[in-house]
Amino acid sequence: MPRKPPLDKLREIIEALPETHEKLSHGAPTWWGGKKTFACYHDGSYDDGKRAVWIKAPEGAQEDLIESDPAKFYRPKYLGPSGWVAMRLEGKVDWAEVEFLLLQGYKMVAPKRAIAQLE
Repeated sequence: MPRKPPLDKLREIIEALPETHEKLSHGAPTWWGGKKTFACYHDGSYDDGKRAVWIKAPEGAQEDLIESDPAKFYRPKYLGPSGWVAMRLEGKVDWAEVEFLLLQGYKMVAPKRAIAQLE
């Protein structure tokens, strides 16, 4: 069975979260939790042709992730200075890790009523 494209997998994970929606922002599929963004997908135009998801990250997480695996994580253009982290979606992707990071980013922006629906 063929693997799902990364964008389809991201949509599957994010659509399961309450009160999320997707729209194009600056030409990239971008997701909101309530009224704030927490993730966007790039098909390679910002990373030498490599696909990645950019995720809002808690304070300090960006540095820790990049230090732990600089081949997988990097500081994304534009949003990196705000603490976002980018995760490459090439080769063997740990989708449980992607889901965990997306959930962290989502919880930083989603309305409390939406977060309460997770439990």
